[in-house]
This record gives sequence, C-alpha cells and structure tokens, in this order.
Amino acid sequence: GIDSETSQDIAEAISLKGGRYLEAQIQGSKSQAQDGTLVILVSGDRSLFDDCQSCFQAMGKNSFYLGEVGNATKMNLVLQTMMGVTLAGLAEGMALADRAGLQQKDVLEILELTGLACPILLNKGRSIIDGGFPTHQPLQHMQKDLKLSLNMGDTLEQPLPLTASANEVFKHAKRLGYGEHDVSAVYIRARF
Repeated sequence: GIDSETSQDIAEAISLKGGRYLEAQIQGSKSQAQDGTLVILVSGDRSLFDDCQSCFQAMGKNSFYLGEVGNATKMNLVLQTMMGVTLAGLAEGMALADRAGLQQKDVLEILELTGLACPILLNKGRSIIDGGFPTHQPLQHMQKDLKLSLNMGDTLEQPLPLTASANEVFKHAKRLGYGEHDVSAVYIRARF
C-alpha cells in the first residue's frame, strides 16, 4: 500500500499523459482472494470504475466507489487501523487468559457466544491456540498499514493512541522474526 498523497501524484502524472486512473485497495485475506470474495475499495475516474466492473466482480463480492483519488487508500487505512487494534487486543486477551491459568479454547468458545463473535476474532484466535500462524495476511503488511495510518492521523491532527500502541506491538513481533507470518503471530509479542 501507499499513502493517499502518492496515489494522487500518480493519478496526476497519468492524467497529464492523457490516461485515466483508478486507485483500488483490497480488503480481504488470502482465502477470500481464492474464493473471489474480496472487498474492493475504488476511487478516481468514475467512468473507468464503471468500465472495470466485470474485473472487480471476478475478484470480489463487492466494490465500492469512494470518489476522488486518495479516498480508497484512506478508507483502507481506516479499516486496517480497526483491524490492527482489534488483533492486538485479541492477542493481549489470549495472553492474559493463559497467564491467568484459563484455557484459551474456553475463551474462544465463550467469545463465540457473545456479541464479540466475528469471523476474524474466531479465526485468529484459533491460529493463536494452534500456534502455527499460517499466513493469510502477513504481519509486516499490517504493521506497514498501521504506520501509514499514524502518518495520516498526524497530517489530519487526529490522535491515534491505540493505533500507536498496536503499531509498537506489531513492530516488536516483526523484529522477533514474525513479519512474514500471519497477523495472528502478534500473539508471540503479546505474551511477554
């Protein structure tokens, strides 16, 4: 991923050469890509967006037109911020449960019966319990997106203290050698 300003620069350069530009960001995992159920966030030339619908439909279940160039990146970073903070919280909760002598499988079983139950928490929770961290979304990509979100927050003078904390946890997990593992490997850092 890139920041919205870089995308705007690319759009301007293409436009000056007579071309049309779409910025597209993808939300989803490796398995969603294989299933063709990605969510595609698009901004830029509206007529080009309309022309590309068959391509988007081949890759994903939904595509969203978000207006001017830069908005797709901004939306992606907002969603990645929510995901990163949520996954850091899951990792810390699972580490706390383990330290408290609770069975992590019990945590997930109970979680599944509450309003917190959602596929990402349950799937990543299972990865934490299994300890294998098969890569569906690389941890290093999440950390990069958190860093870009923090930069966007700085530009907009929007405080992001939870994102800053989550970014540090992901950075440390990356330094421990888990950058290419799944984002659920953030648990390795959280349990210290």
